[in-house]
Amino acid sequence: MPGPTINDSFPNLKGSTQDSDSFDLYEYLGDSWGCIFMHPGDYTPVCTTELGTAASYADKFAERNVKMCGFSCNDSESHQGWIKDIKAATGQDVEFPMFCDPSRENAVSLGILDQTNKDAKGLPMTVRSVFILKPNKTIALMLTYPASTGRNFDEIIRVVDSLQLTANQKVATPANWKNGEEVIVNFPLTDKDADEFFGKDGYRIVEVPSEQGKDIPKHYLRYTKDPTTK
Repeated sequence: MPGPTINDSFPNLKGSTQDSDSFDLYEYLGDSWGCIFMHPGDYTPVCTTELGTAASYADKFAERNVKMCGFSCNDSESHQGWIKDIKAATGQDVEFPMFCDPSRENAVSLGILDQTNKDAKGLPMTVRSVFILKPNKTIALMLTYPASTGRNFDEIIRVVDSLQLTANQKVATPANWKNGEEVIVNFPLTDKDADEFFGKDGYRIVEVPSEQGKDIPKHYLRYTKDPTTK
């Protein structure tokens, strides 16, 4: 069953976590951004390192007004025991909620089950999906990793920086962009628009063969400074 995609509303997760029997994702997130990340299962090695890393990045997410929420197809008792193992293995306390979906009802509706990767009971496990949610609960970004590959939380922080910047500024971010580096003038803007928003000397045009000798209203590759660093 296909699940939600970018710009769709992320469904409200209601149920249990390691600490509560009445968790409500929308209520938990409030007006914050959200980072929901799925795990194939409790007591699995790669997930253990991921959750320890996520916990160590708690301040970085908080600085960006992002609330984290984990998710796996196990119950709260299992989560509680696993969190103790994560503390022992990584030295980190998992204080964000870990949603419980032992029935796999939510995993099915989200379209995150991998039929080729099954647990000891023969049930499909979840893939390593990451959903970044905007404050209005729509999906801003999706990343999906196979069970064998741990997630890069530096990359997740990087894309959060990009999403938050481009949500409020008329720019896009180039490949491998990091916070504070040059950004790209938003493609829909004409050069006249760019003059108005950034100033005539506030951006640079990259000369490319396809545009040489032409009088065009919009050059397609234009760089400007990160507006948040001015």
